[in-house]
Amino acid sequence: LLRTVLFAALAVPAGELFARRLARTVPGAPRSVPRSWSVAANSAGFLAALALASVVATGNLLPGGLADIDVGGLYDSRDGRLALVEVNAFLAAALCAASGRPGTQVWPLAAVVVAEALRAHPTTEYSPLLGSGLTLVHLVCASLWAGGLLHVLRTLRVWRTARAGGVLLARYARVALVLLVAVTATGVGSSLRRMPPETVLGQLTDTAYGRVLLAKVVLVAGVAVLALWARIRLARAADPLTAGTPARAEVYALGAVVAVSGLLTALPVPIRW
Repeated sequence: LLRTVLFAALAVPAGELFARRLARTVPGAPRSVPRSWSVAANSAGFLAALALASVVATGNLLPGGLADIDVGGLYDSRDGRLALVEVNAFLAAALCAASGRPGTQVWPLAAVVVAEALRAHPTTEYSPLLGSGLTLVHLVCASLWAGGLLHVLRTLRVWRTARAGGVLLARYARVALVLLVAVTATGVGSSLRRMPPETVLGQLTDTAYGRVLLAKVVLVAGVAVLALWARIRLARAADPLTAGTPARAEVYALGAVVAVSGLLTALPVPIRW
């Protein structure tokens, strides 16, 4: 649950920055923009990261009280230091979002992504740097895809103009196609690293990690179908904003993907035979 909140808290501000940049490129776009959710999202990320750091500080166990939390011990382990980076980065991102230059939050958000990518692949793992690289690209693309779509739909509701809204949705759709390919490629690459090709089918059904991964694959496939449906409606409909219906369904499905991804990080990875 905490990791799901952290992933969602990363996607919302990252997607907002991305979508606002797209909106500024739309000719004749209205000046009105939806209210920013970045401060709230980064604050939620800070609390989730703080709770996760407390778990690391008690030896990856839920603390029974404040006395069980060894804050100083966080500096003595790699996981502890990475947890502290995430806590401080989300706090910095929240402060940046509340300032007069919200665009500067991109730097602490980048620190969260790097820390999370390194945390997901301990040094004892097979080729950890490659794994961290794949996870970094996966997190960035997934955050821009999900968070960007959410903010684009919120912008369409504020603009209420078919022409500008259709242009914004079309521009997002073109970038989202690249993001989908990148998310799929890095996801498959990460899975094959942890489950060699000859063992994939067995581990998908025989391990908890494999079953949750299979559920994520099914959800991502569903999201891809919804995305395709939205793009077809966008291209054929007289009113481009009618593509908003499947796009909204895509947002909900992406939310489910984020939740499953959070669960996946809490499960033991399968044995590399």
